[in-house]
Amino acid sequence: MTLHAIVFDAYGTLFDVYSISALAEKRFPGRGASLAELWRDKQIEYTRLRTMCSTYKPFWEVTQDALVFACRRLGLDLTLDAQNALMGQYARLQAFPENLGVLRKLKDMGLKLAILSNGNPQMLESAVSAAGMEGIFHHILSVDAVKKYKTAPEAYQMAPDVFGLSPKNMLFVSSNGWDVCGAAWFGYTTFWVNRAAAPLEELGVKPDAEGRDMKAMLDFVKKKLRENK
Repeated sequence: MTLHAIVFDAYGTLFDVYSISALAEKRFPGRGASLAELWRDKQIEYTRLRTMCSTYKPFWEVTQDALVFACRRLGLDLTLDAQNALMGQYARLQAFPENLGVLRKLKDMGLKLAILSNGNPQMLESAVSAAGMEGIFHHILSVDAVKKYKTAPEAYQMAPDVFGLSPKNMLFVSSNGWDVCGAAWFGYTTFWVNRAAAPLEELGVKPDAEGRDMKAMLDFVKKKLRENK
């Protein structure tokens, strides 16, 4: 197995979806962390439901729907001003601190890099720009092109199509355990950025490697490239 390209999940992997809890805490004192967690859970749940039922809706709208539900569920008064502020922050999520440096090193090593994300194109462009990651990726792939969210095979097929490579010769990197499982089922070599030291999903599949941050992923890539020389 030779690695020729690396494909990154965006939300939770490159960009910290829970960094929004600081703004949520300002808007709803004492409830920021709870809101951020429930918002994320409903966001992913809605993508799965919509894909299963063939009722695709862009990720920005799904994210907004999940925010509205989460606030109602928690009994929070989501004013239009608060909604706009939280959604605006979501468009500029913070990147994890080590990510930019790691990505630059990978690019300098001559590897082809891509994002493959549930996010719609405008969201991804905004997040990449806010994180100073312009010019790093060969492709920024949005499932909006196939109108199905991960873990649909059609979503994972996008990267092999644009690179002309077998999934096994591509490293799929995600911090989301379910996403790693989906990518592994599809045939990718996988790395789980397990920042929270979460347990492995009980789905009968496991990543090829895992670590606590992107630096660990970089070490894994370096090891694989040395083995292939």
